[in-house]
Amino acid sequence: MGIRLLIVDDHAVVRQGLRMFLALDEKLEVVGEAANGAEAVRLVRELHPDVVLMDLLMPVMDGIAATEIIRREEPDTEVIALTSVLEDRAVFRAIRAGAIGYLLKDTQANDLCHAIKAAAAGQVQLSPQAAARLMREVQVPDSPEKLTVRETEVLRLLAQGKSNKEIGSILIIGEKTVKTHVSSILSKLDVPSRTQAALYALRIGLVSGGDAGHFE
Repeated sequence: MGIRLLIVDDHAVVRQGLRMFLALDEKLEVVGEAANGAEAVRLVRELHPDVVLMDLLMPVMDGIAATEIIRREEPDTEVIALTSVLEDRAVFRAIRAGAIGYLLKDTQANDLCHAIKAAAAGQVQLSPQAAARLMREVQVPDSPEKLTVRETEVLRLLAQGKSNKEIGSILIIGEKTVKTHVSSILSKLDVPSRTQAALYALRIGLVSGGDAGHFE
């Protein structure tokens, strides 16, 4: 079964362009389009996509507010922020809202497809520079609820950029069990996304900057 995608952008021509080249990848299936954040929230509730490509600046409800609601209500749906300008504040707000990653709209088609597949697989991908900047801005709890030994192992591997499948293989557990552990980790750390969990792992020294997951 392919990765189910929702495209969210207030410009029809952008949505059409994305749909056209994403359709060339047989592993990706565009299940819907939305022109604003409110529409995106409604369609996610209906369609339960694996990944949402989310524009940030839109009328009615912006992408940040929509991401926050989607991640709270549908934690199995990952959100990738798509933006025209790499503006620090927008990036920080998107990650804080729960986006697993962010990309510029001029990203090459192959790179976008790779990022979508990585997000669906639960891979956190942050450049060391982005991780350093985000660590200063993204708030993670100083005294979270204690993680179990297994949850700590999962968090370490997640922060190293491993996919759910890779984590399962390393720890000899099923992919569903990995997802259950990740959900518990996010709940205990009180963060909406794997990216923020990975930043927490960096902050407490569970992984070093060099070991953290990064964009290829």
